[in-house]
Amino acid sequence: MQRNLYLSIVLLCISLTATAQWNDPDWFANNYRKEEYRIAMRDGVELYTAVYSPVDTTETHPILITRTPYGCAPYGKTMRKLWNSRLDSAYAAEGYILVWQDVRGRYMSQGEYVNVRPFAADKSGTQTDEASDVYDTAEWLVNNLPHNNGRVGVKGNSYPGFYSTMAAAAHHPAIRAVSPQAPVYDWFMGDDMHHNGAFALQTAVQFGPTIDTPRPAPTEKFSARRLDIPNTDTFGFYLQHTVADFREMLGSDFQFWRDMTEHPDYDEWWQERCAGRACRDIEAAVLIVGGTYDAEDCYGAWKTYEAICRENPHADCRLVMGAWSHGAWQSPAKADTVGDIIYGNGLGDYYRDCIEVPFFNFHLKGQGSLDDLPTTQLFFSGENRWLSFDRWHNPERRVALYLADNGKLSGSRPAKSNAQTTYTSDPSDPVPYMPNVGKSIPKGYMNADQRFAAERSDVATFCGEVLDRELRTAGEINVRLYVSLSSTDADFVVKLIDCSPDGRQTLVRGDIMRGRYRNSFSCPEAFTPGKVTEVQFTMPAIAHTFLAGHRIMVQVQSSWFPLFDRNPQQYIDIYHCTAEDFRPCEVTIYHNRRYPSSIDMGLVE
Repeated sequence: MQRNLYLSIVLLCISLTATAQWNDPDWFANNYRKEEYRIAMRDGVELYTAVYSPVDTTETHPILITRTPYGCAPYGKTMRKLWNSRLDSAYAAEGYILVWQDVRGRYMSQGEYVNVRPFAADKSGTQTDEASDVYDTAEWLVNNLPHNNGRVGVKGNSYPGFYSTMAAAAHHPAIRAVSPQAPVYDWFMGDDMHHNGAFALQTAVQFGPTIDTPRPAPTEKFSARRLDIPNTDTFGFYLQHTVADFREMLGSDFQFWRDMTEHPDYDEWWQERCAGRACRDIEAAVLIVGGTYDAEDCYGAWKTYEAICRENPHADCRLVMGAWSHGAWQSPAKADTVGDIIYGNGLGDYYRDCIEVPFFNFHLKGQGSLDDLPTTQLFFSGENRWLSFDRWHNPERRVALYLADNGKLSGSRPAKSNAQTTYTSDPSDPVPYMPNVGKSIPKGYMNADQRFAAERSDVATFCGEVLDRELRTAGEINVRLYVSLSSTDADFVVKLIDCSPDGRQTLVRGDIMRGRYRNSFSCPEAFTPGKVTEVQFTMPAIAHTFLAGHRIMVQVQSSWFPLFDRNPQQYIDIYHCTAEDFRPCEVTIYHNRRYPSSIDMGLVE
């Protein structure tokens, strides 16, 4: 799978774009003109579209679209501050026609806004979805913009990444290349709003209203109604309220928020909002980009790539995953670090000049070659280097790590017949996800030092021996726990940690599983108190090398607050329960010959 190629930024990354004017507003104003259009969709709804075209008319130009729910400001005659972005200015230097569009129902576009609008595979007549809207937009642009070359690309990060996936599903012949970046894929299984059925409370409370505040009519200025969250004792503020309390505090206007709480299980309402339903018959070239330390949509990048490759075995689909936080690859100032860890120097410039711009130039301008652009590029934290692969699959070669007695982590299956670890999970004193919880979720929680958690009695910690050689791991992490509860439900948080010789315990991957969904996300089941029960789940893929001299650690706990909501630890409706419903639960993790709790990871050479 792996090709013997080490991509050194210093030796191999030669700038392919003339970006000297990236910080020159005069250059952009003198070389581009702006036009605003209201493009009619097939049902008559008009979408606001801002078009920045090169003044140069001696040649034709490709079109690059970004569709967004976050506004296309500035509106009117004022030019976009394109020079603030080295990535955007690279496309201006290349002579692209740059297009930004407000999606249906947001800012200056007409129509009704629907969060993660379901994809309709068999549209007819005036039926619309996000794929049809981008199809109609591309059709209008190629037929009405002067001096375009008839080729269209679509790109976007985060929510605009979702719209980019829908662009690939539009099947317009002019759309030759798309790049979903940190794309929303499934808001129940692993992206912003839930992980494995557990409600991402802090994200839902803080981010949810920004894309759920009603907008009665098209407007240039749109202010989301937010809850007044204190800057001090944020942890205590969340601890005082249940999900039901937040729903009432937000009020009846926040329909999507209320819909989420009325659909606690992975029912048809959620399933039809999974972007994977749109990933069939893809003909455009696709570049999936994400960050292994993306706190919002790490899951979405891996799963979008997986779905497109699965449904379209011969598609030109490429994957780039760096040691990045959410969208950090777009900014040189953010691309080299996550939290307090520095992973490289010039990673954002390398991505722009050696990956993204060449990808679009090849498909939209017919320039250059992609022969030297690997199908898959993964940045391995720990050793901090890029490695390239052919089409990515989870490695078949695996290593199993077993939870063992006395807080040990072993590569051998347990031999003891009676070994277990017990802790009490108390919803009135949940485990925080950071030692100091603030109003905003820090990007660095994804690789934060976990020593603060290891000190708690409600966190079970298992640590391996010092490694005598490096261990390069990649792909999804499979978790298998054998547990018993004193109640009828609980959550299980598992964290994979790299312990360095200086004592730091760096989080490599952590995720949560709502226990009631252990057998089915659509049909939850209560636990039988005292009965040993198997809980399996999969954590999003990693690309990390544990260096010689380091130790591998696994932590298991039953809360991760307020990143995720508290489980009342009873089999009841969590979204409508009261404070009185929350009960302590004794959790026992078994790690013996009969019940060998473990995690397993993929290995690469």
